Amino acid sequence: MPVADDSLSAASTVAPPPSPGRSQEAFVLLAAVQVVLVLAITMLSVALPTIRTELGLSVAQLTLVSAAYGLSFGGLLLLGGRIADLYGRRRVFVAGTALFGLASAVGGFAPDVTTLLTARLVQGAGAAFAAPAAMALAVSLHQAPRARARAMGIWGALAPLGAAVGTLVSGAAIVWFSWRWTFLVPTLVAVAAVLLAPRLLPRDADAPAEGKVDVLGAVLATAGLSLLSYGLVHAAETSWTSAAVTVPSVLGVVLLAAFALVERRAADPLLPPGFLVSRRRATALWAVLIASAGTATMFFLLSLYFQQVADLSPLRTSAAFLPFTVVLLAVGPLGGRLVARFGSRTVIAAGLLLAAAGLLLLGRLTDHSPYAGPVLAGLLLLPAGIALVFSSATITMLNDVPAEQSGLAGGVVNTALETGPTIGLAVLASLAASHTAGLTGGATARTAAEASGYAFAFTTAGVVFAVSALVAVLLLRGQSRHDLPADRA
Repeated sequence: MPVADDSLSAASTVAPPPSPGRSQEAFVLLAAVQVVLVLAITMLSVALPTIRTELGLSVAQLTLVSAAYGLSFGGLLLLGGRIADLYGRRRVFVAGTALFGLASAVGGFAPDVTTLLTARLVQGAGAAFAAPAAMALAVSLHQAPRARARAMGIWGALAPLGAAVGTLVSGAAIVWFSWRWTFLVPTLVAVAAVLLAPRLLPRDADAPAEGKVDVLGAVLATAGLSLLSYGLVHAAETSWTSAAVTVPSVLGVVLLAAFALVERRAADPLLPPGFLVSRRRATALWAVLIASAGTATMFFLLSLYFQQVADLSPLRTSAAFLPFTVVLLAVGPLGGRLVARFGSRTVIAAGLLLAAAGLLLLGRLTDHSPYAGPVLAGLLLLPAGIALVFSSATITMLNDVPAEQSGLAGGVVNTALETGPTIGLAVLASLAASHTAGLTGGATARTAAEASGYAFAFTTAGVVFAVSALVAVLLLRGQSRHDLPADRA
């Protein structure tokens, strides 16, 4: 017999929800901001060579420009979620979005690398406060459990959509305008969101919630995640045993271990120790982590393949990812309905298997592979699987979260979204580079060796996804179509 879902429906008690029509408008507003927050991660991807030439950057500086947004975004998400829970989701959403938009505008006019790096760091900080608040607000807009699940299914597919759109915007801006124009979209969306939020979004409670910010936990979590991410970023371009990788990575792990110890004794922990004990929640977070890792790695390695091996222009490189975007748009809205019908266990496992098939097809890359072959097939299967994974995992993650922790849940989910690409790129880009180096030491041509390296990384990722599908089936036993309670009149 279906049971009442008190956890998610309780989220709406924070403030009276808007009318049905206004709820749809509010959800569209929040979704647009979520897409842009993720878009900002990849919006410079195709433009990086041009930025390096125009600003005269070293390889290290270019790496920092690429990673700066993710470092502050990922490091501050848990704090952003906690503050949203304490001081009001709409207030924190507006403040974070305004900071994100202001930094985006500054980045577009940056005259030097120092200004650009600062803008990207501040951009990520604003996103870290806006993203968990946006997810919590999106949950509160829907009273009926199944309607809420459908909305969260759509929400889960927004992250890969944002990454895809960011790549498209990057290529188009380089060809028709300048890399600086990539900052225009985030700026305009942020301005619109700040202006419309008071009219569309649920009002916050007049008084802050009980509790306080765990300052020590926030410092340890932010520093630990940022240092670990910084070290892993360098692993993609240098040896894993180099000081640039080991020193920040080890310090990051030590600080995160200290964070875990502090949270066990804190009166108001930033991340309650029992929050990740749930088998369902931990499995869903792992699915989000590897799905985001696979998506980011696919964009990074295929962008290099299209431009360096297939010799495509930036615009044609962006256009090559259009099928990925179209499939995301088609499959993403189906996630909630499929979970309601078949259960999260089935949908997560199916999504992981579809994504695994897409990655294994990309693993057949050669330096002469036609686009209309395994490449296109992979770009059709992978997004279908990724959309199902993100949608079903997001629903599973939020299904039993108490109302007072919905901001925290948003911070945890977005932390997985941010950490996944860093880990994925560090591991898989290193595997690709090592495989390529082993081949170029022989008689293999450079382009053929590079293509083989990318293919090896994709194959490895495909195996990880396939194994994860099996693990999800085992750990999500008991998850059926009755995960979601029936809507009540």
